[in-house]
Amino acid sequence: MQATAYTYDAETRSGQVLLDDGTPLPFDASAFDAGGLRLLRPGQRVRIETAGEGEARTITLVTLQTF
Repeated sequence: MQATAYTYDAETRSGQVLLDDGTPLPFDASAFDAGGLRLLRPGQRVRIETAGEGEARTITLVTLQTF
């Protein structure tokens, strides 16, 4: 699934992405670390993997979108 980086805190390695429908979805340090990234800038297109559905949906991986 693709999304756009919305916020990122380098200290906590957590933030939020915006799904294509505009829904914000938070991610934590473990999801960020799983993607092997060192930095994330707001506006970057990212690929995410999620677990769960509805309100229980969480991001398990954040990495850069490559074409």
